[in-house]
Amino acid sequence: MTTYDRIGQTYATGRRPDPRVEAQIHRALGEACSVVNVGAGTGSYEPADRTVVAVEPSATMRRQRRPGAAPCVAGVAESLPFTDGSFDVAMTVLSIHHWTDVERGLTELRRVARRQVVLSYEPVDVVSFWLVDDYLPEIGELAVSRPPRPAEVLERLGGAGRIEVVPVPADCVDGFQPAHWQRPEAYLDPAVRACASGLALLPDDLVAARMARLAADLADGSWHRRHGHLLDRAELDTGFRLVVAEGGGPGGVGRRPGR
Repeated sequence: MTTYDRIGQTYATGRRPDPRVEAQIHRALGEACSVVNVGAGTGSYEPADRTVVAVEPSATMRRQRRPGAAPCVAGVAESLPFTDGSFDVAMTVLSIHHWTDVERGLTELRRVARRQVVLSYEPVDVVSFWLVDDYLPEIGELAVSRPPRPAEVLERLGGAGRIEVVPVPADCVDGFQPAHWQRPEAYLDPAVRACASGLALLPDDLVAARMARLAADLADGSWHRRHGHLLDRAELDTGFRLVVAEGGGPGGVGRRPGR
């Protein structure tokens, strides 16, 4: 059983693509005609105007893909079921922190596509986010909180390209862990917490006790005294980074998917 067979039951509703994040990802895809989405989950952020093939190991996630979504095959990043250079771009969105072998997975992205677009995050920003720093420092000890830094990802993808900051809007509609940075009361909802792997992987009783502390801090004004300055922000850099690697593999624009 994969991690998301256990914690991904409600991702189709709780992890909807945010249009601003989506637009940035799609710009990074450039003129690519064919895209492989690795660790595709329920299909968030897949472009509708290109040929897309999705790869997802979790049957629970595959079952939640919307009608008309791109075809999805069961597979893992470390062993993609495609021939060399099958796609123009290999993309992966908030996925690499769940791979068992990041080095091998990135090598596979380079093998199947000339360009790679990877949404990940700076590990240091996980532990500095107020939810973790104030209430759940145990999140920082989880393996999912320690992916390679985006600069290391770009280096492993050949070194050529760029890294973009991906700001999180105050009204972000995706339910990833820092999405509610300006809406702390949202984390009191178990359904919200179920859609963030760092929260979902911790013991329920531990999280419940810490969220009771958050509720108390909201009631007595403690949270606002510490973090009220965030209420004036339209967006926040929570450490999300888009790695856009150029020319790191054998693919070519205009090729069609092959297996």
